[in-house]
Amino acid sequence: MTEMLPAGEWPREAWLRRAWPRIRFLAGIALGGVALWAVSGQGVELAGASTELSHLDAGWLLVAVGVEALSLVAFARMDQLLLRCGGVHSGIGRFTVISFAAGAIASSLPAGPLVASAFGFRQFRRLGASEALSAWALLATLVFSSLGLALLATAGLVVAERQGSAFDLVGVTVAVFAITIAGAAVLYQRRALARFLVLTLKASRRLTGLPRRPADALVSQIGASLSQVVLGKRDLLVVLAWSLANWALDCSCLVFAYLAVGAGVPWRGLLLAYGAGQLAANLPITPGGLGVVEGSLVIALVAFGGGQISTVAAVLLYRIVSFWGFLPVGWAFWGGLTWHNRRVDRAVALARAASDSGEHWASELPE
Repeated sequence: MTEMLPAGEWPREAWLRRAWPRIRFLAGIALGGVALWAVSGQGVELAGASTELSHLDAGWLLVAVGVEALSLVAFARMDQLLLRCGGVHSGIGRFTVISFAAGAIASSLPAGPLVASAFGFRQFRRLGASEALSAWALLATLVFSSLGLALLATAGLVVAERQGSAFDLVGVTVAVFAITIAGAAVLYQRRALARFLVLTLKASRRLTGLPRRPADALVSQIGASLSQVVLGKRDLLVVLAWSLANWALDCSCLVFAYLAVGAGVPWRGLLLAYGAGQLAANLPITPGGLGVVEGSLVIALVAFGGGQISTVAAVLLYRIVSFWGFLPVGWAFWGGLTWHNRRVDRAVALARAASDSGEHWASELPE
């Protein structure tokens, strides 16, 4: 019996949708093999790095941990301000917990960023945001975070001057900067945002069959919800400032990692190398950019004058602090938040049941 395709779906698109999980799995296996092969050829550098990591300066290490924690608080502040523009008010503590938990999800699971976005969406809804506002806040966070990183990388390009051109990073940096500027403009102009949503929803419906409702009807509903969002120029600048703080503090963690291993910091190429490494981390190759970030950072920083063994040690320490160190914290926050939400849901269900029971009992009383 011939399989019926959803309306409007081409056979090639249906095949791609069914085969995509297998393709992604095989690509991940292949890339993992390449990463293991690359690491196996760096035995001398890794042995030297392990020696330097055994003589850490505890003071600089604590500072590195502190600034990395502050970078996640800065990211949470972005979410808080964006939802506040839509009339949702909550304390920074709740947003910080959500930020830590979402970061752990994004860095641990296959398709982690998508799962983390779904998690963030549900948490924003619990805070009182509408579906449209929650989706808009997630999109806005992505755009402003990308714009902050692009600005930091552009500043690094200016500092590095001719060396940046020699490593063919000018075109990539300028392209990312232009794309994020365009994204911010689309986000700010609601009419352009509506057109963008129509195209996105139509493409999603053709490839996945979702959403089932017509795109125009969905966009009309979303537009009505987003009409309550007040995002002024001052709000744009404040959110962008927190985005820059998020990336600058994370980059500072790398600086203090250098100091913790007792190595000199290659200041001239630091921002550009860091920006290139973080751009590579956003490629959907490995969870949390594992292997990709380390490799790109080491290559770029050594090219800009960093000592090979000391740079490997500093980058490994930076990733231990910013990636591995915060994973258990993020998952612990996720567990606590899940437990809290279930308690709240149970209390609400009991209160609703008691209310319904009281109304039913009252209706049975004789007049």
